[in-house]
Amino acid sequence: MSFEIKLPLFEGPFDLLLFFIQRDELDIHDIPINQITKDFLDYLQHLEKMNVEVASEFILVAATLMRIKAKLLLPRPVLDETGEEIDPREELVRHLLEYKKYKSVIEELSQMEGDRLQKETRGNVVKELKKLAETNNVESELQDIDLYKLLKVFQKVLSRHQYELNKPTHKVVQYPYTIATQRAYVLNRLIETPRLSFTELISLSPEKIVVIFNFLSILDLLQMRKITMHLGDGFNNFWIERIEEELVD
Repeated sequence: MSFEIKLPLFEGPFDLLLFFIQRDELDIHDIPINQITKDFLDYLQHLEKMNVEVASEFILVAATLMRIKAKLLLPRPVLDETGEEIDPREELVRHLLEYKKYKSVIEELSQMEGDRLQKETRGNVVKELKKLAETNNVESELQDIDLYKLLKVFQKVLSRHQYELNKPTHKVVQYPYTIATQRAYVLNRLIETPRLSFTELISLSPEKIVVIFNFLSILDLLQMRKITMHLGDGFNNFWIERIEEELVD
């Protein structure tokens, strides 16, 4: 489904997720993670096409959605202390419900602020300020200041300035990989090597981010029934093959 998104509509990634849930009338307690991940990534690509810088919180939520999607596709569920299966979407649902609750409160407070701005200011403010100035003798307070107190304040200012200079900064790097391109890469490798192990695929591009994208692309290809998987030798190793009906003559 194609749609046009106006950027000022969304204040953050949770605002965007709630928009998708309300638009498609989804159950917030049973989110179809595959559909909402696709819509979320399409939105980020929409931002990139408009040359709009993607905020770090949007990238973090996109990575979280892909992690949840990968957990749902894995054949080994995570169990809690009582042996019950843990839904990978549980934490995301909890954050969405909290955001929805606070968002409704913010709208109410904004309305109260607007109503307050429509009211006239008090007429006796100046008189009260003069009375407070008479109660608090500023000149007597200045007389209590000595050189030691001034040096302590100066030391605090220098410490704060030094902290601001050495404060760590975070830079978001745009990697030149997508799940779609890595799906095509894996399928092309299977044309050259009909039976490919995951360890061999890692050895071709051992960078951590490439391994992650390759793994996610394999999960997508399994879901699309374009490849099949066989357990290999060794711990956490497996072989992948293309399904015959998907081979091109």
